[in-house]
Amino acid sequence: MTDPSSVEGPRKVAPDDRASTGPFDESEANPVRPYIDLGGIKILPREGLNLRLEVEEQTKRIVAVGLDYAGSTLQVQPFAAPRSAGLWEETREQIRQQIRQQGGRVEEREGPLGPELLAEVPVIAGADGTAGKRLARFVGVDGPRWFLRGVIGGAATADVEAAAAVEDLFRSIVVVRGGSPMPPRDLIPLKMPATPGSA
Repeated sequence: MTDPSSVEGPRKVAPDDRASTGPFDESEANPVRPYIDLGGIKILPREGLNLRLEVEEQTKRIVAVGLDYAGSTLQVQPFAAPRSAGLWEETREQIRQQIRQQGGRVEEREGPLGPELLAEVPVIAGADGTAGKRLARFVGVDGPRWFLRGVIGGAATADVEAAAAVEDLFRSIVVVRGGSPMPPRDLIPLKMPATPGSA
């Protein structure tokens, strides 16, 4: 075990039981479970779960995976990270600044997955341009050589049961970092799931 004071960069932030309860590294996942393979992440199918891929207009690359579950939304993105340092501390600070610049409010709190941000984000709500507010929870976990970021919206921002269901969904995700070198903070490539029969 290396002396943490000798390690460069911000500390890793993850639940103490991450390796056994997730989010999982590919090396920790149960190989017999029927995951939906999206490249950089694998999702365990469950009743009532809808999956959307968010695609960047210009490049046509998949930049996030959206999951609708338990009256809530969970958007996830896997990023490459250094072996010894974490990204969540720095990322939280960036999110905090962005939300404040948009005129939103944000508070940090300790959640079931570790430190998270609860934000009130201004949105244009009505067709007449009236502004509204949307609640969002920003969660993140540093894993071995990866960082998984999630944005939770809908019922799971306030309802305890929905929150537990969505946190469980986040924890069931498997991150597939791959062996190729990648700069830290690069999005781990995502892909369309194979359609049944084409695999």
